[in-house]
Amino acid sequence: MNIIEFISQPWPWYVAGPLIGLTVPILLLIGNKSFGISSNLRHICAACIPAKIPFFQYDWKKEAWNLFFVVGIVIGGFIAATFLTNPEPVLVNQQLATDLSAYGITNYQNIVPEDLFNWNSLFSLRGFLLMVVGGFLVGFGTRYAGGCTSGHAIMGLSTLQWPSLIATICFMIGGFIMANLILPLILSL
Repeated sequence: MNIIEFISQPWPWYVAGPLIGLTVPILLLIGNKSFGISSNLRHICAACIPAKIPFFQYDWKKEAWNLFFVVGIVIGGFIAATFLTNPEPVLVNQQLATDLSAYGITNYQNIVPEDLFNWNSLFSLRGFLLMVVGGFLVGFGTRYAGGCTSGHAIMGLSTLQWPSLIATICFMIGGFIMANLILPLILSL
């Protein structure tokens, strides 16, 4: 098996889980750093917007390491999408495929169904709700909760932060409600 075949395979939980889990003690040991993705938008705005907005008046350069982490995510995503894509359609459970076909979702050639996520559907009510309103709610919720799922569920829970436990429970409840109650309504539009 060559290296491309090796890294193209899904990693088992007993490899990926500990690697993710080890980021927390490593970050704490190398300088009491906190892990999270959503805070990088604030760092980018603080670096690029010269206005005297109090929210952006801090030393963002101390958090430059986290910006490199996000750049690495973008570069890694590009490399994976360019060189490690699987030409086969995404495997979807037959029961799920049957359920989704009732909503007109039948194309599984890509990671996300093109029946839902494309430029034409952006201008439909269903697409607008999923992409624009959903994106706004994710951004608003991230700011309101004081961090994203990775920041709270990985870093916050690992450091026994009470607000992170509450936020993670709310993320899970919101996900269950969305997936089981709201999403079927949106998909039926």
